[in-house]
Amino acid sequence: MRTNSSVCYLPIALTYLFLVILSMASGCSSPEKSQNILDTSVYTSVFGKNVLVFDNSMDMDHIRETLHALHQQQQYNEFGSERYALLFKPGNYDLDVTVDYYVQALGLGRYPGDVVINGSVQSITTTSGNGVANKVTTMFWRGAENFKVVPKDNKMIYWAVSQAAPYRRMHVAGDINFDKGSWASGGLLANSLVEGRAGLTSGQQWLTRNSKITSWEGGNWNRVFVGVEGAPGDLWPDKPTTVIDKTPVIREKPFLTLTGAGDYAVFVPSLQRETSGPTWINSDEKGELLPITSFYITDPEKDNAASINQALAAGKNMLFTPGIYELDETLAITKPNTIILGLGLPTLIPQNGMVALRTADVPGIIMAGFMVDAGPVLSPTLIQIGSEGSDVSFPDNPISLHDIYCRVGGAVVGKAETALTINSNHVIGDHFWLWRADHGVGTEWMEGQNKHGLVVNGDHVTIYGLFNEHFQSYQTLWRGEYGSTYFYQSEIPYHPPSFEQWNDNGKPGWASYKVEDFVQYHEAYGLGIYSFFSGEPTVSNKVRLENAMEVPDNPGIVITHIATFAGLNGGINHPINGFGPATEIRELKLYTGFKGGR
Repeated sequence: MRTNSSVCYLPIALTYLFLVILSMASGCSSPEKSQNILDTSVYTSVFGKNVLVFDNSMDMDHIRETLHALHQQQQYNEFGSERYALLFKPGNYDLDVTVDYYVQALGLGRYPGDVVINGSVQSITTTSGNGVANKVTTMFWRGAENFKVVPKDNKMIYWAVSQAAPYRRMHVAGDINFDKGSWASGGLLANSLVEGRAGLTSGQQWLTRNSKITSWEGGNWNRVFVGVEGAPGDLWPDKPTTVIDKTPVIREKPFLTLTGAGDYAVFVPSLQRETSGPTWINSDEKGELLPITSFYITDPEKDNAASINQALAAGKNMLFTPGIYELDETLAITKPNTIILGLGLPTLIPQNGMVALRTADVPGIIMAGFMVDAGPVLSPTLIQIGSEGSDVSFPDNPISLHDIYCRVGGAVVGKAETALTINSNHVIGDHFWLWRADHGVGTEWMEGQNKHGLVVNGDHVTIYGLFNEHFQSYQTLWRGEYGSTYFYQSEIPYHPPSFEQWNDNGKPGWASYKVEDFVQYHEAYGLGIYSFFSGEPTVSNKVRLENAMEVPDNPGIVITHIATFAGLNGGINHPINGFGPATEIRELKLYTGFKGGR
């Protein structure tokens, strides 16, 4: 994620609480130093003190004061340890719900229209720097799901975000903008309805999937529409837009809801094939409702890896409540159809150099809505899906991963050779951000570590929304057959010291997206790969990247639409396999694609 470049392409106070507001500059806070300044006891429930549950019979002014206090606490808390989920029971609310770092706002209705916010569900905080106002490039780690939003006085709704900030299962009865008028690098709109205009002003890229919009406007480098009713025309290369009419295969993210009797439950949508538009649009969404009693509800102050593994071994699903979970053993998901669901971006941190979370090769596992930070000892991978050499397949009940975020550095110093490894077959990935930190702590260049964001060994793996940045070798390394990616965003590392320390068998740098030479079938659509080389050694050594992508020259390899951009220094010599024009400083180049065997 570009944070320091000057390049831009185309032009509560609580009534019961004395509130102390800490002003924290982006990247200066840490889990050890941040403080919890918010009393939320009046809104707590079975999910603990950091899950606030609201209903519309409560004092609306008091809710507003609480939300404002939370906004003041979290708006610049980029690397803090606090985590919150805001749950709204069915009903109507006259509110502006502002969502900041490590906050997730969730409607508890069975359908979005069950929880109506007359006002906004918004992300509006921006920063400034290098002469750029309204900078949104560090507005990460937040989310909103399952509301109907009715803007007051037809005002624009702003969801100004970059990576790891999905807007899901939303019904916006008006217009929405995803960058607040300036520098942004998001993001994801999924399974949503926008009655008015959706779009960007100058935001760099965006993925819209299985949604219905009235119109789309704006955006600079790479915007992708998959299964979207009302998508703009595919105007590449005049405009960097990629349109796929149908989503080949998807299972939407599970969500917390209420039964008719008022009990908590989790709805798990069914697998869908060849779809467009939202799953819920006709109020006949297919799926399974699981009682909350089937879930083990974690407590970050009491639970550890042993207690969580004991519950998993007993066949429980897992609901992680907001907080930091330091793990001294690997969490093992071995039972078919196990659901792992996070509220409020719970964060797992392995402590002893092991894998944080590993699944067996069994059908129907679903993991959604949590983060994994690398710990102090080198892990081979942070998340491992299936066993190496897996030869089993469950195409009708696949493993699926939704809103999964991995970090190496940033908040805590950490080491991981790979962030996410997928060995199983027929896995569905629905929105990843895999990030070796470019600011915060632990950003130093380390030889032989922090190599890959994603390694795919399984066959028939499909990923929608792959954000993967700054690792020191291939960001994405794909070894499985029949893989497919729909939307890719990647910045290569900022500070490679020299050609001697950053080359692939003599080629300058490592391609961002690498498909191994033996792979026969692979496809990818709408890829944005960018270089922002900076730092004295990098600049003085004139570091460049040879290829943004490298793929086999086989007839089954199809790559559609590559956008490359270079900022600050250096550049990219070719978009793919030594083909295509170089991208120099402040240039955006659009390359139609590559078909192997020609």
